[in-house]
Amino acid sequence: MKLEALPLNDRDSVVGEITRERTRAARKMSTDDGGTCCNSRQNGVVQPLLTDLYQITMAYAYWKSGKVDDHAVFELFFRKNPFQGEFTIFAGLEECIKFLKKFHYSCSDIKYLKSTMPTVDQSFFDYLQSLTAKDVTLYAIEEGSVVFPRIPLIRVEGPLIMVQLLETTLLTLVNYASLMATNAARYRMAAGKHITLLEFGLRRAQGPDGGLSASKYSYIGGFDGTSNVLAGKLFNIPVCGTHAHAYITSFTSIDDLQGKTLAHKQTGDVLNLLELACKYREDIADDLGALASQASGGEFAALISYAVAFPERFAALVDTYDVKRSGLLNFCAVALALNDLGYKAVGIRIDSGDLAYLSNIARDIFEKIAVKYNIPWFAKMTICASNDINEDTIISLNEQNHKIDCFGIGTHLVTCQRQPALGCVYKMVEINGEPRIKLSQEVGKVTIPGSKVAYRLYGTDGYALIDLLQKTSEEEPQVMQKILCRHPFQQTKRANVTPSRVESLHKVYWKDGKLCQPLPTLQEIRNRVQESLNTLRNDHKRNLNPTPYKVAVSDALYKFIDELWSQNAPIGELR
Repeated sequence: MKLEALPLNDRDSVVGEITRERTRAARKMSTDDGGTCCNSRQNGVVQPLLTDLYQITMAYAYWKSGKVDDHAVFELFFRKNPFQGEFTIFAGLEECIKFLKKFHYSCSDIKYLKSTMPTVDQSFFDYLQSLTAKDVTLYAIEEGSVVFPRIPLIRVEGPLIMVQLLETTLLTLVNYASLMATNAARYRMAAGKHITLLEFGLRRAQGPDGGLSASKYSYIGGFDGTSNVLAGKLFNIPVCGTHAHAYITSFTSIDDLQGKTLAHKQTGDVLNLLELACKYREDIADDLGALASQASGGEFAALISYAVAFPERFAALVDTYDVKRSGLLNFCAVALALNDLGYKAVGIRIDSGDLAYLSNIARDIFEKIAVKYNIPWFAKMTICASNDINEDTIISLNEQNHKIDCFGIGTHLVTCQRQPALGCVYKMVEINGEPRIKLSQEVGKVTIPGSKVAYRLYGTDGYALIDLLQKTSEEEPQVMQKILCRHPFQQTKRANVTPSRVESLHKVYWKDGKLCQPLPTLQEIRNRVQESLNTLRNDHKRNLNPTPYKVAVSDALYKFIDELWSQNAPIGELR
């Protein structure tokens, strides 16, 4: 499908059509050895050297200590939900799988490491170059799922040195992806499901890689399109955009117009678009409370020029000079002239000023003109707003009864200004079958030892009630059977739960050097986000003072933690 770089008008039809076409295209793209779908190639920067030096120095120390055959279990999780909320969206799993698939130190990698670590036994570099992820097993929660603190998003098992070397790269692939998807999901909830959301953040993002990731994961989180053309190509995301103020200011008067005619869409008759627009401009000026003589002639010329270039998808920026006195008058005149030639204008974008007030003014004018000229579709033209919009802005605009159909959001979305990092960590919980615990004076930093599995327990109302961590050796919780759920570190916090449904959260995605689960398309992950969010009660998702979602451990795991803590915690002395 050919996509013009212009705003989406009818979300249900246009976005739906684009989505179906691009989902089909995504499934035809490169497949892995197991025949499962891969959405795109991975950025070449993602490689074994995309890590912290301490991973490699630790690997050498492990190797030097004879720990080559040690087997370890690490878990990747976070301790606190972002944006003062009570949920997080898990994203980045596909990129982690791709990284495992291609993990290998190249000759140039080894050469560089030798120059960086000249005192290291050279045999270690031969060992490094032989490493692959074939002996690694990776368990994970389904990408796009709602997740909560302390629940392992990913569990990695395998040779100690190998799984240690994965740490930093896995964290960088999951941290920003999950933060970005969560931020986008919050914008979607604030805007409502019927508003079109477009990501306009590339120019403000943290470099090109940050810009591409923002486009990808904002789409997963619920945005409808992006202005980022490369992201559109790489990830099959709808691309959208109109023009900037520079296009308007590049025209000074009608004399700048080179092309003034346009062929009728049905008949092919060539008519003078300028003459038609001028007639309407005089005719509707009073209806708009504006004077045609005071409206910008340069803006008028620019819009005619743009309409000649894009008659099928004419959308215009109307705040370059003055929305009420110039922009709306010029736009409506050109849109009416296009209508005479068989075309339907898309709508306007407002990039400054009082967005709620101006959107109501614009909608009122569109409706009046629709009645005056008996053009019903004119009343429903898209009103798009940009101008440094954030989540709180959208909530405020909702309270002001705005008439905006579409938000173009950049800086606050892609930089996650309310919280710049998620804070995922990667901790060893077991080595050679023996559990490991990290203690701290901060209870929040104490790890839950041992290899674990997670279950989501649902209440009789169908909503998720609590997430339960268990030792892998325990039996799976059963529907309609009472389960004692405990806070991992506070003895008095406990409750019996009788679930109406039990969902096992972890699946094995990588084992013996192969994928074990098909990788979903971006659209399927995007759908998963909304489906997963729908399993949460509204009080968990609300913007102000959301109810914390409960995460618990089984009674057996609680006792195990308590015992291990007692064994490892130093005993103080008072003198």
